[in-house]
Amino acid sequence: MEAVWDIVAFSGKSLVFFITFAACTAMFFSRVRRRSRQEPHVSLREVSQRWHQNAAAIKHALAHPKKAGLGRRPKPPKEEPSTLTKRVFVIDFKGDIMATGVESLREEVTVIVGIAEPTDEVVLRLESPGGAVHSYGLAASQLARLREKNIPLTICVDKVAASGGYMMACVGKQVIAAPFAVIGSIGVVAAMPNVHRLLEKHGVDYQDYTAGRYKRTVTVLGAVTDEGKAKLKEQLEETHDLFKGFIHTMRPQLDIEAVATGEHWYGTRAVELGLIDGLSTSDDYLLERAKDARVFEVECERPRPLRERAASMAYGLLTRLASPH
Repeated sequence: MEAVWDIVAFSGKSLVFFITFAACTAMFFSRVRRRSRQEPHVSLREVSQRWHQNAAAIKHALAHPKKAGLGRRPKPPKEEPSTLTKRVFVIDFKGDIMATGVESLREEVTVIVGIAEPTDEVVLRLESPGGAVHSYGLAASQLARLREKNIPLTICVDKVAASGGYMMACVGKQVIAAPFAVIGSIGVVAAMPNVHRLLEKHGVDYQDYTAGRYKRTVTVLGAVTDEGKAKLKEQLEETHDLFKGFIHTMRPQLDIEAVATGEHWYGTRAVELGLIDGLSTSDDYLLERAKDARVFEVECERPRPLRERAASMAYGLLTRLASPH
């Protein structure tokens, strides 16, 4: 009889555990689904006012040093509301291999296009080593929307704008970069391993059935043919020509044949080549603009799908492992 009660008690505990686990799992997926249905939200935050207040507070502290035993320093005088009419809208883009930030970028650009005037300015703080052609082509097209509306666009590069990153940068009315920022890499690359001979060695047949002469050219598993390699090379050259044509349209003064070699340069050399227009960090540029304009940060807050977050984390890890130490 005691054994029966032990079995009943164990079954009861198991049932409670199962119900609790099922409830927690249902709640988790419910939150995930609810979050995925949330609409993106674009926020606007004035940062120039904070900069002025911080500077005023420090100046006040220096002018009124604390005396021993006399308590706390008096607060600086309250700053009057700004009378500046010019506005600078700042957006950030940190690119990964698939340019997943384009989803936020398109929301931010849409908001700015709806409120900005030709007397305003948009500053993009850009950091990207490039990636997929179609993804960065879309990102560059989003920036071109500002150009089409005659809204001045300045691109600031503190670290890197290479390949697809430079495709975005060249859209700017002016491009400035830090002295050691990496600029350029105007080229196209396709690389993949091929294990066909390994499969043959172990007696594994791989068949690829296609309709269309060039539906498959060079693949991981199939045999690499001279015809396939030639077609892939042709496709890469065609993409490179499109890349060069786009940059020439955006920066016609640039000697595109001289810089579209796949090389990259640091900021100091990039100025000489005409890839950028000046040397400065984004911090110095925005502080200078804050002297006669109100500076606003524009940021899109949106739920990121799990696969997007995972891809971004994996890309970041690979980038850190590949970077020199």
